[in-house]
Amino acid sequence: MRAVVIEQFGEPQEVLTAGERPVPEPAAGEVRIATALAPIHNHDLAIIRGIYGYRPELPAVPGTEAVGRIDALGPGVTGLEVGQRVTVSGVQGAWAEYFVAKASGVVPVPDSVSDATASQLLAMPLSALMLLEDLNVEAGQWITINAANGAVGRLLNLLARARGVHVLNLVRSAAAAKSLEEMGFAPVLDTESEGWQQRVTEVTGGEPIVRAVDQVSGKAANDLLSVLAPRGELITFGALSGQPMTLNPGPLIFKQAVVKGFWGSKRAEEIGGDERRRLITELVTLAAQGVLDLAVEDTYPLDEAAAAAAASERPGRNAKIALSAAALSGE
Repeated sequence: MRAVVIEQFGEPQEVLTAGERPVPEPAAGEVRIATALAPIHNHDLAIIRGIYGYRPELPAVPGTEAVGRIDALGPGVTGLEVGQRVTVSGVQGAWAEYFVAKASGVVPVPDSVSDATASQLLAMPLSALMLLEDLNVEAGQWITINAANGAVGRLLNLLARARGVHVLNLVRSAAAAKSLEEMGFAPVLDTESEGWQQRVTEVTGGEPIVRAVDQVSGKAANDLLSVLAPRGELITFGALSGQPMTLNPGPLIFKQAVVKGFWGSKRAEEIGGDERRRLITELVTLAAQGVLDLAVEDTYPLDEAAAAAAASERPGRNAKIALSAAALSGE
């Protein structure tokens, strides 16, 4: 089968190559899935760079989420059928024509849900929904998130609004602010603009911001701390800047703020099967109703994974870049 392969950790544009690999055989309790569409997530790129929470053995096929159809059932698998359309996340090797996954982790999706939505229905939406629940906020309260034009930011907006929670969106350019506003995600502030912090009270009506979600790290974390209410919580979700978190101890002390991390994969393990199924059912229902509609900006064949990775890190992007196993260059 055709697959994307890394022989060493490094910059995705430099280490991603296309190669031939044996078609994997599902073990007991596993299914083999014929890949239709697989998105490129920031954590996929971190894994390729060797800077994520775990390192796969090399050579490795990247890719942690995809939608496709079950191609084969391993011994002991019941309740699923060959040809059934499913989505799955938290796997390894999804950037290939076929990959295997635990049968207990695949989620059937109705044909009314597009490949674009189904391919990214679990990893980021489930993380965003678990994050929202962990924030423990009530209807009418305010939270804020930076890098709000990314997938998690947009998802957190949709899910929070459904629960009556207000979101102040922070981005790092006027163009990103305008784009997000045009998509209906106001209020939005550009943190590169002069005096943006003074506008926070204006757009929130003076209501306290009780939670702040940082996806950027570096000095951006301190920007969030500066607008956080006393006894508020600053949650670090990512580090898009690649910089260590920088916090002013004064506001941290005098606001008695709490700083903590959030790792979606670990939380998914911790919440247990019943709670995970409840949240996933909510996501699938929202997708089937058209409330949760996740776009793909561009699709690349497997043998152009390096170019796809570069496109996924292009500034100003408002939707995911994905890999399609159904298309190869020259075909």
